[in-house]
Amino acid sequence: MFLQGEETIYAVKDVFLSIEQGEFVSITGTSGCGKSTLLHMLAGLLSPTKGKVEIDGEDIGRFNERESAKLRCEKIGFIFQQFNLIPVMTARENIVISSLFKEAKLDERWFAELVERLSIADRLSHFPSELSGGQMQRVAIARALINRPKILFADEPTGNLDSANADAILDILSELHAENNLTVVLVTHDPEIAEKAGRILVMDNGEIK
Repeated sequence: MFLQGEETIYAVKDVFLSIEQGEFVSITGTSGCGKSTLLHMLAGLLSPTKGKVEIDGEDIGRFNERESAKLRCEKIGFIFQQFNLIPVMTARENIVISSLFKEAKLDERWFAELVERLSIADRLSHFPSELSGGQMQRVAIARALINRPKILFADEPTGNLDSANADAILDILSELHAENNLTVVLVTHDPEIAEKAGRILVMDNGEIK
């Protein structure tokens, strides 16, 4: 919800949504329809002014800062549209940074598998400024998956990529979804990309149609 002059605008309204473990769901719609806002709410990055978001039966809006951090560390991975890599860190450092907040040590075998499958094993010592757009997105995907989350949220993960890189990224996400029973919730404005999912949700003016 936000104010535009004296008018109250609801970015997301009257949404009741249930997503099962292992589903691949796409949320699509025109620019400004509320799909990215909804995704950020589902991931706990934004709080709804009304209603609630539950993950594994728990209302994440009631979590304190420590509980929210634990949720993001252990159950959720998020791929941002603009990559959000830290420019002064190498690709490897960007990938493993979220694992530093886990009690368990970095799973080096999983790390090696991820970077190999994402074709960035030879770019780990490079800084973001030395990577192409496709490579930066692959690093961002590895970072989102390094802690083996149960749920992967992806905000326009192919929005800044050419068609070849976009297809490759979607293939990788589909494979990881199928192999690991990973729940994937993907936002896209592209109907062709949306069709890759098992279920398509269309948003319009903040509502799911």
